[in-house]
Amino acid sequence: MASETLQPGAPSVRAAAADLERDLHTDHQVLNMGPSHPATHGTVKFLIELDGETIVDLDIQVGYLHRGFEKECESGSWYKAIPYTDRLNYNSAILCNLGYCLAVEKLLQIETPERCQWLRVLAGELSRIGDHLTRCGAACLELQAMTPFLYGIEARELNWDLQEQLCGARVTSNYIRLGGVKHGMPESFPTHFRKVVGSTRKLLADFEKVVTRNRIFVDRLKGTGIISREECLRYAVTGPMLRSAGVPLDLRKDEPYLVYDQVDFDVPIGEVGDNYDRYLVCVEEIHQSLRIAEQCVERLEELGAGPVDVADARVRWPAKGQVFNRMEEMIQQFKSVTEGPRVPEGEAYTAIESANGELGFYVVSDGGPIPWKVRCRPPSLLNLQPMPGMVRGAMLPDLIPTFDFINMIGGECDR
Repeated sequence: MASETLQPGAPSVRAAAADLERDLHTDHQVLNMGPSHPATHGTVKFLIELDGETIVDLDIQVGYLHRGFEKECESGSWYKAIPYTDRLNYNSAILCNLGYCLAVEKLLQIETPERCQWLRVLAGELSRIGDHLTRCGAACLELQAMTPFLYGIEARELNWDLQEQLCGARVTSNYIRLGGVKHGMPESFPTHFRKVVGSTRKLLADFEKVVTRNRIFVDRLKGTGIISREECLRYAVTGPMLRSAGVPLDLRKDEPYLVYDQVDFDVPIGEVGDNYDRYLVCVEEIHQSLRIAEQCVERLEELGAGPVDVADARVRWPAKGQVFNRMEEMIQQFKSVTEGPRVPEGEAYTAIESANGELGFYVVSDGGPIPWKVRCRPPSLLNLQPMPGMVRGAMLPDLIPTFDFINMIGGECDR
């Protein structure tokens, strides 16, 4: 080439470039992000290897929380473990209660009354709605979109108003009990519920107008954080992350529990498996959960009054009104608090569809009042495993929406 023979004896352009690369040798930058960082939503640390702004590799370090959730559950009675499950996922605590109680009830070989099952589905879907609203709203905030964040959080607060009316608490509800629920649906709940559902749908419409076809938002999400169907299955990924890759697995449909086989809803799936697909799946799941909750309220109104606990006083937590007025119930309350119910010897595993995917509990009993073993299968921990491969070769800012829509919860991940 003419450019390589500018003057006799001069090195070629290619050789000069090699000399320049050798003389200006550079190393990749290693960036510590976390464990206390606004974008990590808790105590998780990213060790990022960068070439400029391109991610070369990523090491995710969880476990900074050091709570020892499973050992805490093994230190008290079967009942005393329920508030610990509240803290597994602060966005959808009721679903965590449900997974644990269903596993213990499997050992007890009991089936809760129909009214209780509809109440559990209702409470669980409200919990799922709150989780998805938090995920989508917070993702917008971290992409510098304040307005849709406010729409999402307003809808979440309305949803938490419903949870407070139904359960007595907004976040850590402790609503699901062994053999039943804390109490039935208040008389004023259906009216308030329908009003909130209407307001939520309006807020969701406003949210989607601002976000879904927003050029900046779409460009930040489309084609980023891609994971294939095969990779999802290899890493045992579940939930919206799996469904965004085109796999229509939903335990509420595929392995129905409670009364999910009696409700009508659809399972949204994506095509590409990128952050935009995950966003669309989560938004559609909010609409589907609203459908399920409406059917639950209608069915509960049809059922009217009835028991919300099993009749076995050795299992259920006695109602306060009976404890204060009946000697037998007061004695049972005393025994339940000081000893707890004795669960037959054996082992059981139960999984439910939580907001992040398959949430499973493996429990072992030696026949005593204290769990011998409690093991949680947390969706956040497994869904986080393929993240390094999802961001290798991407830009550093792509890490934020990818982590947002994986929706890692530190309480679930901490071992």
